[in-house]
Amino acid sequence: MSHRPLPGRRSVLRGSLAASAALTLPPALGAAPAFARSGRPRAEWGVQTGDVTTDSGLVWVRSDRPARMIVETSATESFRNPRRWHGPLLGSGTDFTGTTRLRGLPPGRQIHYRVLLADPDDPRRTGEPVTGAFRTASVKRRDGVRFVWSGDLAGQGWGINPDLGGYRIYDTMAGLDPDFFLCSGDNVYADGPISSTVPLPDGRTWRNVTTEEKAKVAETLAEFRGNFRYNLLDKNLRAFNARVPSIIQWDDHEVTNNWYPGEILDDARYTEKRVDVLAARARRAFSEYFPISTLRRPGGRVHRVQHYGPLLDVFVLDMRTYRNANSPGNQTVDEQGILGREQLEWLKRELSRSRAVWKVIASDMPIGLVVPDTGDGKPHIEAVAQGDPGAPLGRELQIAELLRYIKHRRITGTVWLTADVHYTSAQHYQPSRAAFTDFEPFWEFVSGPLNAGAFPANTLDDTFGPERVFLKAPTRANVSPAEGYQFFGEVDIDGGSGELTVRLREQDGTVLFTQVLQPGLVGQ
Repeated sequence: MSHRPLPGRRSVLRGSLAASAALTLPPALGAAPAFARSGRPRAEWGVQTGDVTTDSGLVWVRSDRPARMIVETSATESFRNPRRWHGPLLGSGTDFTGTTRLRGLPPGRQIHYRVLLADPDDPRRTGEPVTGAFRTASVKRRDGVRFVWSGDLAGQGWGINPDLGGYRIYDTMAGLDPDFFLCSGDNVYADGPISSTVPLPDGRTWRNVTTEEKAKVAETLAEFRGNFRYNLLDKNLRAFNARVPSIIQWDDHEVTNNWYPGEILDDARYTEKRVDVLAARARRAFSEYFPISTLRRPGGRVHRVQHYGPLLDVFVLDMRTYRNANSPGNQTVDEQGILGREQLEWLKRELSRSRAVWKVIASDMPIGLVVPDTGDGKPHIEAVAQGDPGAPLGRELQIAELLRYIKHRRITGTVWLTADVHYTSAQHYQPSRAAFTDFEPFWEFVSGPLNAGAFPANTLDDTFGPERVFLKAPTRANVSPAEGYQFFGEVDIDGGSGELTVRLREQDGTVLFTQVLQPGLVGQ
């Protein structure tokens, strides 16, 4: 394997970032910095980076009070001759969060950074710096690319359990030294309250760290913000954020289960029934708590393409914001579908422009798995597939249009990655098995949850001819993380051969399934 960490990266980070994680431990977990500067801004929630390219990246922080964000970068941990970046003023309007874009970085290099928070009235008064590191994408193919992906965090009432060491899966993922982490959505469960204890089937008791904002479903902006802060109470996640950049997308649980634009809730837990109002508040909190390049622009959006050197482009989809209402999915004409016409045309255009060897389509929902929405007692469809194995109907029409486009434009190296269904599997799509045949074969890999209830496998819809090549899922619903069934995936692109290897892994890193894909094929 040609991809190798730069010299000393892991050993250096273990020392500096362990110190950083301890430094930023929020008081809610019972610790405070031993040498914090009294009365000065503190970054108790750690740091994180996102949307890293060959020459840029975003750095995020949250202060405990009004502060000016300052970022310093260096090629070494000693921070000799650092480069300084003046960031925004952090205040209550963004819940004291802020992001600074770093530009003009050297490609394929280790970037050490530290964030200082300065008193707005006296820039000389700064809190203790919080450090992190990331690696920019390389312009050299031979360096290869490695990343991990998963989704679904703190779902179904399974939160941060101190008895189990919290979100341990993040420590496992960090140990693989990935270039970045792709989160496929459901970063929070704003509709899923967290109680202090949950009884387990074997008589044991699951214990959760709890907060006021997680005691009920999120409706106000403050409650949505509190949902994003909740996960940052976990030391594993904070340490992971400080050493691994992220590419973040969203799905339904950042707002409420199975939501779609224009929906009016029939749920007694909510006093605000208008989903559009809830979604606007959730979107604001989401944009405040993650470093996402496109959300910071006028008319910001979640869908985007992340160029990661000559080997990889990541096409981040938003299957939530532009979808039509959930329905039985049997329409013979469906222009809006699950992506909306504008996003579908954007995706086709960007795929055509891509010169990367591999084009990962980061889909927040699976394509051929039937995901029902029976919240109102009706047999509606939440994802794409609707269970009819015949010709495309409903939202399948958009996917058929996209697959046909990929084939006829001879777009090579497309691979679909997703989460959402709370188990791990690999599906191969083949026109010889399908009702719709005007496409080239491709793979879809599912992994998750990170820390949530695990569920039995969904049925397959034969419209696009999927074959389930691998599956690991429980046989009953909402199995707790204490029983396992927590998963993530790893993608490793070899710089020499260009081969892409997918490994589906368990929480402890055990490899369950491996698939090697060859470059240069239309579809895959």
